[in-house]
Amino acid sequence: MTQTPSQTEYRVEQDSMGEVKVPADALYQAQTQRAVDNFHFSNHTMPSTFIQSLAYIKQSAALTNAQLGLMEGDIANAVADAAQHIIDGQYHDQFPIDVFQTGSGTSSNMNANEVIATLASKTLGGDVNPNDHVNMGQSSNDVIPTAIQLSCTLSVENQLMPALNHLISVLKSKRNEIGHLTKTGRTHLMDAMPVTFDQELGGWQYQLEQAKVGIEQSLVNVKALAQGGTAVGTGINADPRFASAFADNLSQATRLHFTSSENFFYNLSSQDAIVALSGQLKTAAVSMMKISNDLRWMNSGPLAGLGEIELQGLQPGSSIMPGKVNPVIPEAVAMSAAQVIGNDSTITIAGQSGNFQLNVMLPVIAHNVLESIQLLANGALALADKAISSFTVREDNLQVALAKNPILVTALNPVIGYLKAAEIAKKAYKNGQAIIDVAEQETELDRATLERLLDPSKLTQGGVAE
Repeated sequence: MTQTPSQTEYRVEQDSMGEVKVPADALYQAQTQRAVDNFHFSNHTMPSTFIQSLAYIKQSAALTNAQLGLMEGDIANAVADAAQHIIDGQYHDQFPIDVFQTGSGTSSNMNANEVIATLASKTLGGDVNPNDHVNMGQSSNDVIPTAIQLSCTLSVENQLMPALNHLISVLKSKRNEIGHLTKTGRTHLMDAMPVTFDQELGGWQYQLEQAKVGIEQSLVNVKALAQGGTAVGTGINADPRFASAFADNLSQATRLHFTSSENFFYNLSSQDAIVALSGQLKTAAVSMMKISNDLRWMNSGPLAGLGEIELQGLQPGSSIMPGKVNPVIPEAVAMSAAQVIGNDSTITIAGQSGNFQLNVMLPVIAHNVLESIQLLANGALALADKAISSFTVREDNLQVALAKNPILVTALNPVIGYLKAAEIAKKAYKNGQAIIDVAEQETELDRATLERLLDPSKLTQGGVAE
């Protein structure tokens, strides 16, 4: 049973709706407490990067208002200093509101306003007001979309891009290490013509590079900010100079380039830019799931599977079967990729919830898109460092499979024709013979010619055998 704290553990705060009890040591005030009392849907609070982004916004807004002569310098500096503490990772425990809250995120905006106002008031020894000072020239309706845009940009630039670059770099190194080795290609999970590890891993690398390009391109629209649109997109109660100056100040603070949106109605009523970003994140997740599943198949066995590679053993794989070791990293990455794909569906549904001048599913968009970015970043690092960089190739198994692969006969099509080649392939498979031995028996081609035509390494180069 939950115990009710005694009266002495509370203080009484007042807002436009009346009095409310707030924990005595809380930095937040009445509106945050009302949200805490009202929203009990999950154990998820707003992500730390989102909270940091709210602080960046409040800091840049205060400095902008001071530059425009709208706020006293000492108040602006106190607000900016308080926000900096939150940017640096302090006081995040003072943001207790559930993700599943009011759809505009007003509760989270007021949470930031109240915490910063309390900290700034302590610095000044006077009253800094959450609405009149910290929220000057702003509305939750442009702050929260801007916080989503900013937190996504920070997370992509600082976490995801470095992680993808690292994974791509590790793939390049692995290609240099094992790329010369030839293996059986597979289509429909069935034996097909040979490929090299360089070609197979090169396909993975290109997938990731293309996914990275898509993410980078989608960030262009994300960096055109909603801030300045205020309540409905008209910019009411914000100085006409505010939006542009704010974008400049935020760019300077974050060392990333942001601009003011050309159309605030677009930014407030839709989340199309984030939906597009999420779609590109989903593409990256699909790539990482494909790579993970390929690794699992290639590692399968070690005796009754493909057994082409051996992933690094990281932990026991069974509580009942001694000695069993499972491909845990590819499995974990595949699950995280599935979550990203699911997150995209939620973001898509939330993105269409722009009723007239405001989207009303903003907090869940923020939660899901930031989780997707984090999952992809962590997954890329895990794949790179605990799977791809350390796996070894079982060359003996590769050679056995190549020698018996009946599909190598494809190279003889131009010489003996498709039907004769199919006859040889079926006989080789039925008798468990190497294709070269059956071809020597069934055609007039000598051994030397067959060795040249059926050389697996040459067959990876494409073209017609000569």
